[in-house]
Amino acid sequence: MPCDPDLADTAVFCEAYGINPADSANAILVAGKPRADEPQPFALCLVLATHRLDVNGIVRRRLGTRKASFANADQTRSLTGMEIGGVTPFGLPEPVPIWIDAAVMGRDEVVIGGGSRDRKLRLPPEGLLVLPGAEVVEDLARPVDPD
Repeated sequence: MPCDPDLADTAVFCEAYGINPADSANAILVAGKPRADEPQPFALCLVLATHRLDVNGIVRRRLGTRKASFANADQTRSLTGMEIGGVTPFGLPEPVPIWIDAAVMGRDEVVIGGGSRDRKLRLPPEGLLVLPGAEVVEDLARPVDPD
């Protein structure tokens, strides 16, 4: 679905296009602190807009590192070829693991980034399972209190 690039950030997008935030999933690239003489580990996490990614808990442990954080814009662009606000798990140029929060799978459809800030994809979450390296992860994210 086409999207005004100025409205691509999740909260603004959902409001402008009438999308329930519970049906919108963010694709977030995370980075672990590399160990000596090892490459920096990355993973792409898909979480509902109504949830907060557990970066310092389950993400850090799954990356096998002492520290984990959101990848910055330069890292995201370099690794995926995409801008933050448009990242999609489809067509990743590198073999990056894709971790899908189990809550995403409970939706009938989800809206995700379409590879650039000017488009989004709407699909049943089961369509994400065909991606290489895709894995459903329980409690990858926690619901955010709406207040």
